[in-house]
Amino acid sequence: MRKFIAGLVSLFCTQTFAVPQAVVDTVQMPAWLDRAGMSRPLAVGMEVKSGDRIRTGRDARAILRLAEGSSVKLGQNAALGFYSLSLRPERLFKGALDVQGGAMRFTPAAQQSARSSRDLSVRVGALTAAYAAESTGSDLWAKTDAERDQILLIAGRIAVRHAGETIGLEQPLSSLVAPKSVAILPVVPADPEQWPLWTRETEVLAGDGATRRGGKWKVLLARAGSEKEALAAYDQARAAGYAAQIRPRAAGERGQWNYEVLLAQLASEREASAMARRVGVDLGLAATPLR
Repeated sequence: MRKFIAGLVSLFCTQTFAVPQAVVDTVQMPAWLDRAGMSRPLAVGMEVKSGDRIRTGRDARAILRLAEGSSVKLGQNAALGFYSLSLRPERLFKGALDVQGGAMRFTPAAQQSARSSRDLSVRVGALTAAYAAESTGSDLWAKTDAERDQILLIAGRIAVRHAGETIGLEQPLSSLVAPKSVAILPVVPADPEQWPLWTRETEVLAGDGATRRGGKWKVLLARAGSEKEALAAYDQARAAGYAAQIRPRAAGERGQWNYEVLLAQLASEREASAMARRVGVDLGLAATPLR
């Protein structure tokens, strides 16, 4: 695994791009972006660069949007290494996704442009799924944990490499499982009752309390009469994986300021209320939804 990651870093991290390779579309906090040895809370609209690592916490989710329109969805307690060598990412995504923990789903753009395609590898523990130009419509779900590595083909077809062998997944809802302790198992149909539960692990549903691009609602974490108090609440939230912001407001007297510590871009009151409840549990703050 170390050689795999080292090779990706040497290939991809030296590139510079005019168009973002991917952006953060949706975040159900807590979540983080790791870059160049530093971590910051994952936030909607953030650019994802080659060599970045995305992490999610308990009951969290994150959705990345590639420049050509495809989505990468992460479930809770997940970690994903993102690598790209695309010079025109809006037309061709060329790179790799390294699923280091938890569940991920890669879904191609609903309307794939005739001039866009991808050259993509997805590593899931001991399994590596390879896309090619003719498999641009392939939709897959994958998960790795301490016991097994798994790839579920939802639509399309892909080739999966394991221990020097290549195995084709060509039937929708076919699954390949590689337990850590035994040889790889054959391709088997997914249990029709089980696979919707697997894919739910990477979905963000209405009422989950996620932040989305264009959301107008906010969650007030704290009001403070001094910058020091505001920074204390701000630092607490961000250390826990919540992308807090500070908004200063002029007080009654000239030169006096009050401060609000906020989470922004909630799509509705329902989402903001769900976020406020989550913050109350995780941070012990009496959070309040705001329009």
